[in-house]
Amino acid sequence: MESTSFTPTTNPAKTGILGLCPRCQKGHLFQGFVKLAPRCEVCGLDYSFADPADGPAFFSMTIVAVPALLFALWLQLTYEPPILVHLLTTLPLTLLACTALLRPLKGWLVCSQFFHKAEEGSIDREWHAKAVRDRDAGKV
Repeated sequence: MESTSFTPTTNPAKTGILGLCPRCQKGHLFQGFVKLAPRCEVCGLDYSFADPADGPAFFSMTIVAVPALLFALWLQLTYEPPILVHLLTTLPLTLLACTALLRPLKGWLVCSQFFHKAEEGSIDREWHAKAVRDRDAGKV
């Protein structure tokens, strides 16, 4: 591995949608369709910090829901087809659209976590204790 310096991305959305490493923008973020690689093959960035959880699925369903509903309503009001036609048109289109959005959305969320240095939340107990003391002393 070379000892070159890498400039982290300034646009996590673009880098993530393209599926590139957030640090070097050269390596691949994914090992499979939506499975994250263990690390970047170019700069060696360990992707264990990344935890998009259900975020990509939530955003994907939210983005696809309105157009899918509008299509189903248009189809129903225009042609009044039986329910089987909806199952054969609207359902597959919705599933394909949601699936197609998973990878770019997951890439965007992972790159955003790196860009914003996201980490698990924690309670700063010293700050809280000082705030309580200040409140009790009337300094607030």
